[in-house]
Amino acid sequence: MSNTETRPAEVTCADRDGGVAQVIDPRDVPLGGPRAMTVRRTLPSRGRSLIGAWCFVDHYGPDDVAETGGMKVAPHPHTGLQTVSWLFTGQIEHRDSAGNHAMVRPGEVNLMTGGHGISHSEISCDDHPVLHGAQLWVALPAAHRDTAPGFAHHAPTAVTGPGWEARVFLGSLLGDTSPVATFTPLLGVEILLEAGATMTFDVDASFEHGVLVDAGSVTADGVTVPRDRLGYLPPGATSLTLTAGPEWTRLLLLGGPPFGESIVMWWNFIGRDHDEIVGYRDAWQAQITGADGGLVPDSQQVAAGRFGVVVGDHLPPIPAPPLPNARLRPRQ
Repeated sequence: MSNTETRPAEVTCADRDGGVAQVIDPRDVPLGGPRAMTVRRTLPSRGRSLIGAWCFVDHYGPDDVAETGGMKVAPHPHTGLQTVSWLFTGQIEHRDSAGNHAMVRPGEVNLMTGGHGISHSEISCDDHPVLHGAQLWVALPAAHRDTAPGFAHHAPTAVTGPGWEARVFLGSLLGDTSPVATFTPLLGVEILLEAGATMTFDVDASFEHGVLVDAGSVTADGVTVPRDRLGYLPPGATSLTLTAGPEWTRLLLLGGPPFGESIVMWWNFIGRDHDEIVGYRDAWQAQITGADGGLVPDSQQVAAGRFGVVVGDHLPPIPAPPLPNARLRPRQ
């Protein structure tokens, strides 16, 4: 998914075990075009840039693909990050310049490593009429941000208990561990709770956690998180208690130790300073500019370079937007 907007979301705060919990309101961001699918973006926000290494949270749907046109994101570049795709309903076709062609399906995680540079496209399938899910980004630490591009897929088995069901797609929780490799410790879990149900489980005290509510509402260690909001819980606790509201609830639990590095995130790139971002933008624009000086009309005409050529995709590549007049500033 391509990042087209960076205005931060609103944040409210509450005390929690000596730390500060936050509830982040989403902002609506169109993916582009007059019939664009709109996503709800909660990270980055005005009060928080990261939760662990999680640096970007888009939540979308349920959308009628016939009405909105679905997700049609043409080839675009990434550096310095991993993308994590998780669907509740629908299906998305993924193609990338590392030669991967895969489907994103409900309950199955697709993780793409951008690293040194990759380009990809995401197109929802018209024969799956309702599209509903989340697109997440993970910042790569300095030691690994120039790693080779790659792709991983995993279909987790449900872990169940009284009134709840969970699928661990990254990291370890509830006795289950995902085989998908990450470059910092991470947690990513889909949790379903029956109305009024409560579950308590052990967590890593070094992790901060995010609770993205897709349906219903939940109270997480005393902090109430309504639908479509992202709750932030600081490190320090060794357990977490989730209690569903009066309706069936579905949420994504994200986590990791505080990232501890400053990053510059602009459009689809993560770097460490303004000049790096300028270099990434220039490299992409050079690859998608034809001999006549215009943008190539077919992604198979993209020149060889840092971001490669997306296998089998003929849509026109997405050009980078203009850089702001001011220098981009790092944030944590």
